[in-house]
Amino acid sequence: MPLPKFILGDNTDHPSTVFVVHTEYPRFILNLENDEVTWMESFNEEDEAELTQAAEALVVEAVDFYDREVGRYDS
Repeated sequence: MPLPKFILGDNTDHPSTVFVVHTEYPRFILNLENDEVTWMESFNEEDEAELTQAAEALVVEAVDFYDREVGRYDS
């Protein structure tokens, strides 16, 4: 079974926080409470330049995913 590109997550140790998990490369977890991104990959200097360009778009996509999912709950 292929994983979805984004997954919502929560944790009782962080009750006010919702996380969005990006399951494709570059994998990361976005903390929606403070917009902190935790990368689940190791990057070298060459990768970091490319990552900087892609990261902003991926984070926007993750937030859009969250908004869409929450909108579906509200409907």
